[in-house]
Amino acid sequence: MSDGFPYRESFRAHLRLEKSLAGNSIEGYLTDVSKLFRFLEMAYPTLQPSSVTLNHLREFLSWLNEIGLGARSQARIISGIKSFFRFLAIENLVSESPASLLETPRLPRNLPEILSADEIEKIISSIDMSSHLGHRNKAIIEVLYGCGLRVSELVGLKISQVFFNEGYVRVLGKGSKERLIPLGRSAGKAMEQYIQYERVHQKVDSKAADLVFINNRGNGLTRVMIFTIVKALSKKAGIRVPVSPHTFRHSFATHLIENGADLRAVQDMLGHESILTTEIYTHLNREFLRETVNKYHPRAKK
Repeated sequence: MSDGFPYRESFRAHLRLEKSLAGNSIEGYLTDVSKLFRFLEMAYPTLQPSSVTLNHLREFLSWLNEIGLGARSQARIISGIKSFFRFLAIENLVSESPASLLETPRLPRNLPEILSADEIEKIISSIDMSSHLGHRNKAIIEVLYGCGLRVSELVGLKISQVFFNEGYVRVLGKGSKERLIPLGRSAGKAMEQYIQYERVHQKVDSKAADLVFINNRGNGLTRVMIFTIVKALSKKAGIRVPVSPHTFRHSFATHLIENGADLRAVQDMLGHESILTTEIYTHLNREFLRETVNKYHPRAKK
């Protein structure tokens, strides 16, 4: 077996064409599966993919434990291995996947940090609208919180993907999957004002002509620049908890669910493949949920 592992390029094509994964995700899968085959090459030099068993995979996981790899990293590697052997089974290169019964380590459900509506209002109010790029920075915060975008989706957002009259944005998310997200009045108004009153007067590089958010040089913003803007505004507003662009995404989801939004609808807006990922937001405010039951359930007051 080589370091590149058998059927590597066929698997790459499968991930790109059948799974529609982005380049970084594909390379991550390939790297993780390579770890398995490097281990098997050391332990079983003549072993072929068609002869790999569940016990071989469990030995590999024991080795990962021995070298101190964390549960989250192990879970990611197992996901790649399962995907690889499903691919082999689809292509009739193995009779069945030995990874189908492979157990994923239980991951701790770390609850994300969120901001209250008042804290978000403080951040927005702290922006000096008379300053250079004040409209841009307000639009950034409004869109992060109003649409629940990932930071990569924000920096890649195009003017042609924003439909002000219809009230939604079209976002290209993970795995190049598109989704439609409602554009609230505050976010829409902030973005319109930025484009009409501030961005229109800037010199824009041709490569960034369709991007909503640009920097002083007329180029697209980077993820790091968004982090810097968010942290500076949060500090100015006197917010004491750590704040990142993702904090606004968490707050977006939590506030929707707290106010009665349907979990499936929130899942669609966030672009989560599994509703289990979205369900973490139902655990953020147990007291709110308890009060909801006491208020609305017909037998709660008995």
